[in-house]
Amino acid sequence: MQFKPLVWIGDSLERVRSFAPTARHRIGFELWEVQQGNAPSDWKPMTTVGTGVQELRVHSERAYRVLYVATFPEAIYVLHAFEKRSRKTPDTDKDLARTRLRNLIRERDRR
Repeated sequence: MQFKPLVWIGDSLERVRSFAPTARHRIGFELWEVQQGNAPSDWKPMTTVGTGVQELRVHSERAYRVLYVATFPEAIYVLHAFEKRSRKTPDTDKDLARTRLRNLIRERDRR
């Protein structure tokens, strides 16, 4: 499997950088695994956001989530990152990731 670069959409990189150090380290390792073509250790599909979107789940002092899509051949796109504070993913976070995915698909279609 070919190594895929990461493309951070919107403020997703800044959000990850604001997380606790242990969470940042874990997210970095898990995304590196995805870049290698491997599955992260804790994830689930987020079909409510879009086809191919996956939610990387990291637990350290708190619960952190990274929504990304790895189905495109050229890169892994990190759509959104956030701290989860309840059992249900807030609609605002899903809506933001959905909008970013829609814009990404539109941009890719123009190429």
